[in-house]
Amino acid sequence: MKILVVGAGIIGMTTAYYLARDGHQVTVVDRADAAGAETSFANGGQLSYSFVAPLAGPGVLSKVPGWLLDRNSPLRFRPRLDPNQWRWSAAFVLACNAAKSRQTAEKLLALSFLSRDLYHELAEQEGVPFEFARSGKLVMHREAKSFDDARAQTDYQATLGCHQEVLNADQCVAIEPALADVRGEIAGGIFTRSEDSGDCRQLCESLVARLRTQGVVFRFGANVTRLITRGDQISAVEVDGDLLEADAFVLATGVDAPRLTRPLGIRPLLYGLKGYSLTYPLVPVSNAPTVSVTDLQNKVVYARIGDRLRVAGIVDMGDDNTIIRPERIATLARQTEALFPRLSASGAPTTWAGLRPATPEGVPLIGPTRVRNLWMNIGHGALGFTLATGSAHLLAGMIAGRADERAKLFKPTY
Repeated sequence: MKILVVGAGIIGMTTAYYLARDGHQVTVVDRADAAGAETSFANGGQLSYSFVAPLAGPGVLSKVPGWLLDRNSPLRFRPRLDPNQWRWSAAFVLACNAAKSRQTAEKLLALSFLSRDLYHELAEQEGVPFEFARSGKLVMHREAKSFDDARAQTDYQATLGCHQEVLNADQCVAIEPALADVRGEIAGGIFTRSEDSGDCRQLCESLVARLRTQGVVFRFGANVTRLITRGDQISAVEVDGDLLEADAFVLATGVDAPRLTRPLGIRPLLYGLKGYSLTYPLVPVSNAPTVSVTDLQNKVVYARIGDRLRVAGIVDMGDDNTIIRPERIATLARQTEALFPRLSASGAPTTWAGLRPATPEGVPLIGPTRVRNLWMNIGHGALGFTLATGSAHLLAGMIAGRADERAKLFKPTY
């Protein structure tokens, strides 16, 4: 079958990979000049298969007022005259309960464990290069209450197949010596050996190189202006005035998907949550972590990617562009310096901002739409890198008609 994939970020690229592996004739279209050039460009770098609890958790709403009053908080909300923002916010509030959060976490764990197996296959059997490392992940807690809640969550997740270790402060430092300077600030930590890290953009670029040898066609710098319908299906996409035809179409365009589907009466509830990252160049004497670290209180993640340290965090809602706000970058830099005062990077960090395409509940939309040959793979939020291979594999299976009970958990509803 001839399939056109719109979007060449990590979701689009992995989708193209598994579709091509099924023998389809695949074309990938993206408005950027290269794969992984937008949201996938400089994300957190962590592959956090066991830490997929949604942003809409039971304790989130009580923290929001404090976050909104703190200019350095991990979350900032800019109200706008945008009906979609308020629809999304209302749905988010309704999702902030324990039952919904657990239900979502169970869905995402099933998908992330599939992703984990597929990433290991990509890196270790297929030999696709992307600075993949079985680094493990340490979630550091600064508050006793937060740590106690995490211990309880660890017990629950053990029933779902997660193998995690509960550590005291000394054990945290033993696992990651770069945290020695903040030993007195650590209430405890949760360490998961099965977590990985990698370079999301490099994986996108490596998949382009691999797929070109398999006949996949790429059109970069190509703006998709609309979907052309004929009867109950899509006949073509309009790309800079040209019409590209196919038998089936997949939208992996992140926050841009609603623009294309709105004329069809399909309105996925999606919003771009802006995040930032810093990438520090390292040298052999740099005192940077080798284990992936999450500073839970500040909602910042740290991942070693080859000879670089990636620092990522912050959620800005209502800032729907990729303009880099100096004060937000300064916050990340201060937090990095406080956590790793002897980092000794070899130069100033590079900065980045991107829009994470999130659904209110945190569950991505993977599967068919009411238009017969139009499929979606969108809405992964901050977990796009972690869930990409599993999502793409599920979608390819749906298109091929392969049965998989996990697929039922993610089919889009509007």
